Amino acid sequence: MKNSESSNTKTTRLYHTIQKRKLLVLVTLFVILLFVSILAVGIGSVYIPPGDVLAVFGHALFPGTFASPDDGMADLIVMNYRLPRILLAVLAGVALATAGAVMQGLLRNPLVSPFTLGLSSASSFGAALIIVLGPVIFGSLFAGTILLAGVAFSVKSLLLILSAFIFGLLSVILVYLISKTKHTSQAIMILAGVVIGYLFQAGLLGLKYVSNDDALRDIVTWLMGGMWGATWQAIAILFPIVLICFILVERRAWDLNTLSSGDDVAKNLGINVQRFRISGLLIVSFAASACLAFTGIIGFVGLMAPHICRMLIGNDYRYLLPASALLGALILLISDTIARVIFAPIEIPVGIIMYILGGFFFLFLITRGHGRYLA
Repeated sequence: MKNSESSNTKTTRLYHTIQKRKLLVLVTLFVILLFVSILAVGIGSVYIPPGDVLAVFGHALFPGTFASPDDGMADLIVMNYRLPRILLAVLAGVALATAGAVMQGLLRNPLVSPFTLGLSSASSFGAALIIVLGPVIFGSLFAGTILLAGVAFSVKSLLLILSAFIFGLLSVILVYLISKTKHTSQAIMILAGVVIGYLFQAGLLGLKYVSNDDALRDIVTWLMGGMWGATWQAIAILFPIVLICFILVERRAWDLNTLSSGDDVAKNLGINVQRFRISGLLIVSFAASACLAFTGIIGFVGLMAPHICRMLIGNDYRYLLPASALLGALILLISDTIARVIFAPIEIPVGIIMYILGGFFFLFLITRGHGRYLA
C-alpha cells in the first residue's frame, strides 16, 4: 500500500515538474518576443536608441507623465511606420503558426501547413485577379481612394485585400464540399486541398501570362510576401480576428489531444469528429487567410513553429498552441527585421528569408533527426 502511494506521489511530482517546464518555455518565449519587438522598433535604415523608443511608448501611453524624445522624427518613425509593421508580423506569425499546429492535429499529419488546403494558391489567384483585371473592370476608380470611417483607403489595395481573403477562404470551403462526400477523412481532405491548389495555381499562371509588365511585377512582389500592408487600420482589423480564432481553438485543446489517439477513440469519447475537424479548419483558415490578405504569401511559419515546439514541450495542445503562436510571431518578426536591415535602405521581401530559414530547418531535421520528427 505504501509503495503504491509512493509511486502515485512520484508520478504527481513528475507531472507537475513537466507542467512547470512547459510554462517556463511559454514565459521565456513571451519575454524573448517582447525584447525582440522593442529591439526591432529601433533597428532600420534610421537607428533609434532604446531610450528614445521607450520615451515614445511612454509619451504615447502617458503623455502627461513622460516627455517625447528630443528627436522629433523618432516619434513619427516608431508610431506610424515601425510599430504597425512589427504588430502585423506578430499577428501574422501567430495566425500562421497556430493554423499549422491545429491543421497538423486535425489531419494527423506533421507535414500539413496552412497552405495544404490550397489556401495560398487561392489567395494568390484572388490578388492576381484584381491586379490584372482591376483596371479593366473599375476604370479610373481603381487608381482612386475611398473613405471608410473617415479614413482614406486606396481602392486598389482594398480590393486586393478583399479578393485575396475571399478566395483564400473559398478554397477551404471547396475542400470541405469535396471531402464531405467521403466522410471528411483526413486523407481525402489533404488530397482535395492539393487538387484545389493546383486549379487555382493554373488560374494564377494564366493571369501572369496575359498581364502586362507592371501587373506582372506587382503579382510577383505580392507572391514574395512582405509587411508593406502594415497600417493601424490593418492592425485594428486583424487583432480581433486573430485573438478570437486563437481563443476558439485553444478551448478545444483537449479535443485535439484526444483526436491524436485516432478518430475511433475520439468518437467513443463523445467528440463529433467530422464537425470538429471542419469547424477547426474553417476557424484557423479564416485567421490565416485574413493575415495573408495583408502580407502576401509567407511560407514555412506554419511548419517550423509547431515542429520546434513539439521538440521543446511535446504534443499537449494546451501548451503547444500558445507556444507555436509565440514562436511563430518571433520567427516572422526576426525574419522581417532581417529583411529590413540586411540591405538597408533597400527592403527585401520577408518571404525570401522565410524560404531560406525553412529550407535549412528541414534539412537539419532530415540529416540530424533521421526524419523521426517528420513521421
